[in-house]
Amino acid sequence: MAFGWIDEQAELRRRAGLVRTLRPRPADSPLLDLASNDYLGLAHHPEVTEGAARAARTWGGGATGSRLVTGTTELHGELERELADFCGFEAALVFSSGYAANLAAVTALGPHGSLIVSDAGNHASLIDGCRLARGTTQVVAHAEPDAVRKALQTHDGPAVAVSDTVFSVDGDAAPLARLAEACREYGAGLVVDDAHGLGVLGDGGRGAPHAAGLAGADDVVVTVTLSKSLGSQGGAVLGPARVIDHLVNAARTFIFDTGLAPAAAGAALSALRLLRREPQRAARARAVAGELHARLTAAGHQAVRPDAAVVSVRAPSPEGAVRWAADCRAAGLAVGCFRPPSVPDGISRLRLTARADLTDGQIERAVRVIGETRP
Repeated sequence: MAFGWIDEQAELRRRAGLVRTLRPRPADSPLLDLASNDYLGLAHHPEVTEGAARAARTWGGGATGSRLVTGTTELHGELERELADFCGFEAALVFSSGYAANLAAVTALGPHGSLIVSDAGNHASLIDGCRLARGTTQVVAHAEPDAVRKALQTHDGPAVAVSDTVFSVDGDAAPLARLAEACREYGAGLVVDDAHGLGVLGDGGRGAPHAAGLAGADDVVVTVTLSKSLGSQGGAVLGPARVIDHLVNAARTFIFDTGLAPAAAGAALSALRLLRREPQRAARARAVAGELHARLTAAGHQAVRPDAAVVSVRAPSPEGAVRWAADCRAAGLAVGCFRPPSVPDGISRLRLTARADLTDGQIERAVRVIGETRP
């Protein structure tokens, strides 16, 4: 029977407690949200939603084509210029998603004959980029610059190291300055995904590479998403102009994909301008994460100290994590639930995301619910 193996896989997932289901949310949810990646609380900000609506009224509901045909509007160029300027890079290129941006950067900068050194804790989009690239990939120990050095020593030719700046599971930060130093010893490039750093780390939320003194470097390329701190949709690659020009000509997820919808570009641009005016939002997101961690650990939970806005709380098992998250939801609190195969270490956990707009009372309520529902 065609696709008969799917039933076997479904049964295996059921037995392991790893079945995933879609849960549509209402427009006005009564839940306290610690599950989304809306770090700055901008997804529903009036300026951001009006930016989306205004762009849709002006440019239409969709981009109408790939960026190289009809999918580039003046709005896309405006967003790219302001993103590059804000983060301190020479140029930027906007994609339909952060996933597409990562695929583009890794595949276009990891050609045949090159070496790609990838951190073991990298996001799935970077991993898939490595798999699709024509270069040879070597996976190295998590957040270990010396492991990157050792890998680069074995290769004579073009090379690039690839890493998240803030890892999505535990929220720990990569040692970017030391990674760049290791790459420079061997003339390798550095590609980093700042999805969880933009809007949270760096001066006024300019990102982890800016905080590490790497902004504008000619050997550093940064990918970002517009769907987290900027409350919109899409992604971008930032870097030297010649690298961005290369992506326009070589990145398949740019050449063959429909451009980012104007509404998403308009929302992201409005959010970026708002962040420029209100840089304190970045510091507040970090402060909320620190407060969540302090209160959770004081209550006896095993929580990982956050380097940005992600707070991870260990769960006893995949089934326990699912039950814990469900019980939190029943008590009015939405939290993330990470379990295999989404976690590289096989340890299940609740994943909480701090938001700049959370009040002290909401933080206290979240910690109380997590404690009361602990399996």
